Amino acid sequence: MDGCVFCAVVEGTASAVMVLDEPEVLAFLDLRPVFPGHVLVVPRVHHQTLLDLPEALLPVVFGAAQRVAGAVLEGLGCDGTFVGINNKVSQSVAHLHVHVVPRRFKDGLRGFFWPRQRYGSEEEMASVAASIRERL
Repeated sequence: MDGCVFCAVVEGTASAVMVLDEPEVLAFLDLRPVFPGHVLVVPRVHHQTLLDLPEALLPVVFGAAQRVAGAVLEGLGCDGTFVGINNKVSQSVAHLHVHVVPRRFKDGLRGFFWPRQRYGSEEEMASVAASIRERL
């Protein structure tokens, strides 16, 4: 896709420090990592969000993310990893990418990186759950 930096990495016209290069997926270091070893896992074919990813690529992309998370854990000797995806909101590149971020106890990050909140009532919680269930 024109103008997509991750497509340029896939095509070889933009550089990246690769950690995984497979027929349908790449993984490379994030240029602006949360912590050193922050890796991005991307499908080679351009898909903007998780909702756009064909079902056949789910095990490919998430299998790669799982292997990368294990390699980050073992290779960097960290305590754990955060694995996440932004879909549109906070998605700095409009090409699906899975973040694999090394974590250490007391590394300064809190929870999911944003403030948490509570539901106003049990009824509100039930209503939200029902809205989601209806669409599944």
